[in-house]
Amino acid sequence: MTAAADQDRRKREAARRALELVRPGMKLGLGTGTTARHFVDLVGEQVKGGLQVVCVGTSKATEEQAKALGIPLSTLDDLSDLDLTVDGADEVDPQLRLIKGGGGALLREKIVAAASKRMAVIVDSTKLVRVLGAFPLPIEVVPFGLAATRRHIERALAGLGLAGSIRLRGGSGPFITDGGHYILDCSLGAIDQPERLGESLSMIPGVVEHGLFVGLARTAIIAGAEGVQVLGDPD
Repeated sequence: MTAAADQDRRKREAARRALELVRPGMKLGLGTGTTARHFVDLVGEQVKGGLQVVCVGTSKATEEQAKALGIPLSTLDDLSDLDLTVDGADEVDPQLRLIKGGGGALLREKIVAAASKRMAVIVDSTKLVRVLGAFPLPIEVVPFGLAATRRHIERALAGLGLAGSIRLRGGSGPFITDGGHYILDCSLGAIDQPERLGESLSMIPGVVEHGLFVGLARTAIIAGAEGVQVLGDPD
């Protein structure tokens, strides 16, 4: 088995373990990304077998996948709090703080997570880190005033002793999020104070959202060579 195939197998193992958290009648948030895609597939199998749930997707891609599988979809406008959201992450630390947004859906992912009674993160063991920051931190920004917003971000980083390259995703042909925004990817190396950084970024005009998910995840399901490890609330 190739390394890529083994990693994909672990992602599906994590997704299968998360399926144990699903109960009939739940209102579910469906995440975005390669690991979350496995979970959506598994939910689709259960729905085909008679499971009754209603779901909200965190991206257009996830909505399209869910529709193709016959999963009932709704919106946060029509539903009250969701019971559970299952999503992937680009990094997770032992305190269940996350970096998300590698797939570009961080704004909708955070809205859905915040509307949920519980968020469970599913990852393979390569995503578990001691300190966040090896993965570039995505920051979703409005196109207007991009250079000014970038300068504010640089100042905020410097104020916390952080430095590194800031790259517009897609370059001259910018990546456009589902909300019509751009993403700046910040390579910072190590983020020792993710709470403070998140607060600083949220105060910058032009920043729509950032990829630091702090205080949102209650459970992390991590599949590795030794099996599946659960951090936080297992049930």
